[in-house]
Amino acid sequence: MNDRTWSALIAVILSCWVGATAWAQGFAALGTSADGFAVPQRGTEFQFPDDFGAHPDFRIEWWYITANLKGPDGTEYGIQWTLFRSALKPGEAAGWSSPQVWMGNAALTTPSHHFVSEKLARGGVGQAGVKANPFSAFIDDWTMRSPSGTASGLSSLDLSASGLDFRYDLKLLADGPLVKHGDNGYSIKSNAGQASYYYSQPFYSVTGTLDTPQGHVEVTGKAWLDREWSSQPLSDNQSGWDWFSLHFDDGTKLMTFRVRDDKSGYVTGTWIASDGTPAPLKPGEVILTPTSSQEVAGRQLPLTWTIDVPGKGLSVTASALNPNAWMNTRFPYWEGPVRISGTHKGRGYLEMTGYK
Repeated sequence: MNDRTWSALIAVILSCWVGATAWAQGFAALGTSADGFAVPQRGTEFQFPDDFGAHPDFRIEWWYITANLKGPDGTEYGIQWTLFRSALKPGEAAGWSSPQVWMGNAALTTPSHHFVSEKLARGGVGQAGVKANPFSAFIDDWTMRSPSGTASGLSSLDLSASGLDFRYDLKLLADGPLVKHGDNGYSIKSNAGQASYYYSQPFYSVTGTLDTPQGHVEVTGKAWLDREWSSQPLSDNQSGWDWFSLHFDDGTKLMTFRVRDDKSGYVTGTWIASDGTPAPLKPGEVILTPTSSQEVAGRQLPLTWTIDVPGKGLSVTASALNPNAWMNTRFPYWEGPVRISGTHKGRGYLEMTGYK
């Protein structure tokens, strides 16, 4: 079976499985019903290295890296590397009996271009997967793994992906701890109580290379890894989310998101001190306000935001490096680097799903 036929087959599988609501929400928010899958429980402690790996009893999971980079001339770039796992039913099985479906998204953003690629795979046949120790995640030739011969967990990673018009090869080295979001990793997503298990490694320093039609570039910068799994991410009245990961120049960091609903939305996040100490932000402690919109891919998208955390003295504006960072994938969404100005300066990433 050639690649085009295989991709078409997987697309049919996904389209039959995912309802209209999930298509609107995007892959990062599939499902409002747990359907017999395991669900997160408050008070569960992460177990490493096992929780670097996959959790097939849960419906959806991802390994998600974004990086803000600079070239020698000061030009800014952003990259995304994401591996999604989603299950047709709980559990695992060998070969073609595996119920796991995998999808990879990769992107490289410059101030003037946005390059996107996507891969689809069925679990159990060696085309995609994750190994906890030594850590390795892959789909076809895209890889995120501990350096050869090491068992460094997520503290040191080699990262690569490519598309028709781009490639990147990066080395990530963490100089801070893993960060648990919400209540010790139990992250609530709605007033109805839907939740995920969620932790990050936001302290990567990055070196490596980018290749685009404009040439080869040596880059340095900062990266952020999100690890999240759940079975019932959203409630019935939620349509998608707006998510930020922000690196400030003073060493502090912020993860915050708004899950949109038919009211004011559910807004929360985590303030991360420069030593990695997390301070969970309750609804009302962080204020996300879209201030200007632009038409992208036929949709009005908020591409400039103010972010206020009064208790931390933070009042900043986040603006897109490239407004056209549209992920024209089977589950389309916007994902791109942002610049931060105001009380705190810095760089970060914004993801917006569910805009129609």
